[in-house]
Amino acid sequence: MNRDAIEVGFIPLVDCAPLVVAKEIGFAEEEGLDLSLRKAPSWSSLRDRLALGALDAAHMLAPMPVAMSLGLGGIPAPLDALAMISVNGDVIGVSTALAARMNALGERPGFMDAQAVGRRLIEAAEGRLRLGVPFPFSMHAELLYYWLDALGLRSPQELDVRTVPPPQMAEAMAAGEIDAFCVGEPWGSVAVETGVAEIILPGCAIWRFAPEKVLAVRRGWAEEQPARAEQLMRAVWRAGKWLSDPAHRLAASELLARPDYVDVPSEIIERALNGRLVIAATGEERRAPRFVEFFDAAATFPWRSQAVWMATRLAERNGLDRAEAAKAARACFRTDLYRRNLGPAGADLPGASEKLEGALDQPTAVASAAGRMILGPDLFFDGRVFDPSEAA
Repeated sequence: MNRDAIEVGFIPLVDCAPLVVAKEIGFAEEEGLDLSLRKAPSWSSLRDRLALGALDAAHMLAPMPVAMSLGLGGIPAPLDALAMISVNGDVIGVSTALAARMNALGERPGFMDAQAVGRRLIEAAEGRLRLGVPFPFSMHAELLYYWLDALGLRSPQELDVRTVPPPQMAEAMAAGEIDAFCVGEPWGSVAVETGVAEIILPGCAIWRFAPEKVLAVRRGWAEEQPARAEQLMRAVWRAGKWLSDPAHRLAASELLARPDYVDVPSEIIERALNGRLVIAATGEERRAPRFVEFFDAAATFPWRSQAVWMATRLAERNGLDRAEAAKAARACFRTDLYRRNLGPAGADLPGASEKLEGALDQPTAVASAAGRMILGPDLFFDGRVFDPSEAA
């Protein structure tokens, strides 16, 4: 059978798993695609290659298409998010010296207690915190700013924020260039394994259901290549469903460990997929419920309310009109294409494309096409609820 060639870029992270599985388990081939995966060294290089047409699609930071739709950050080439690739999956780590100061202040707070951990971090910091994030327009940055600002540390104004590609985070910590980081796995665990950091909090302790990576394409590509867009979306969606089965996680970790992909030991990757994190060189382990999601609880649906949350935060920091930013953000999260291409594949479709963010404290059934959709807890650590209608 002739297959359509398609090139998709990615950064070596645990959450590129749906793309790797789509290729290696055969979902892309079954959908009629000859899928080539291209590893990129940094988010800026991946963005540029996609924007300039060197790639058809990419594994992309969720805020990046939103930021580009607002004219922020580099090449003025709008991107669309066809679907979510992953939810959650980040960790916050600190240098061993900062961890020692935090531990000296008393009993270690609970691993999911963002309030207590954040206060302890602020108390133990000596001077301006130097924070490493993979990209300025990322959920890593947004989670850190939301968290620390809510605890009284004006963010990012009172922080020294530095951009560090994920695979270089441990090196930056070892070189003394940063005091703390927020990064996607496995790179926080790699920093722990090399003895330069301790993990103090999973990102999901700040926002229980934070949009992390999207399947991004250039604006107009999906309309110009409707069949290829549908094939790609179906293959990645099917891969996410496969990953949702705990029985497949060991196999997935072995695929991701290959040199062409993440290139770290499969044991580290498998722990992340199962939400078991070794937090210190002593071998202490903590569990983070729903640490990373690829399918369950509508994890693949590109909620426009999440895009609006990101857009309003970016607008406030950059002096942009909130209503205009919200409008642009809604346009780049393509719920229309998701419904058109994945409904026939069996995806249960929510009755609305926006929802209150941070309102659910337990699994909740919601209106959907098949009547089977259950959304999981999505609380913000400080109890706030975001209503996208207020952004107008």
